[in-house]
Amino acid sequence: MNITSFLIYCFIVTFTPGPTNIVILSTVHNMGTKKAMEYTYGATIAFGLLLVISAMLNTMLVTIIPKILIVMQIIGSFYMFYLAYQIYKMDTSKPTVNQTATFMSGFLMQFLNPKVVLFTMTVIPSFIMPHYTAMPAVTISVVSITIVGFLAFITWVLFGTLFKEFLQKHEKFVNVVMAISLAYSAIMIWM
Repeated sequence: MNITSFLIYCFIVTFTPGPTNIVILSTVHNMGTKKAMEYTYGATIAFGLLLVISAMLNTMLVTIIPKILIVMQIIGSFYMFYLAYQIYKMDTSKPTVNQTATFMSGFLMQFLNPKVVLFTMTVIPSFIMPHYTAMPAVTISVVSITIVGFLAFITWVLFGTLFKEFLQKHEKFVNVVMAISLAYSAIMIWM
């Protein structure tokens, strides 16, 4: 296995902007680091679970991916448009208790995020299974990839925390940009 290509693939997919990362940034901006971390924990557990499912059902998934993909595209697109709308209309001038950034919403977002689903369905069969099929090696790979994903989420939390003052100063603009980015992600699923 070419470890360099594997790591580059993992880092690019997990660190680049996507629905989960954008929601994390928005959550830090609007609700603080603690809420963003709660969301991040849910997203990380689901990410790891998706990797485990991919590793366990690799051969079966290859035959049903086309059937799953269209359903994931439809559900994922609608969910991302819904999140984009929620971010766009968010009024941060009023302190409210928002339950959208919870452990469960972070967990569910991963299963509705086509970028994550496609990544988890491709990384194991493309990089791991051709070289390692023993359970310990696959388990170490799943844990390693999950840690890379968690580091990506933490990076977005840190970015949001460090630039929170700037983000709050330009909150309407930031919310519009994040909403447009999420809507763009939903459209790019179909390209």
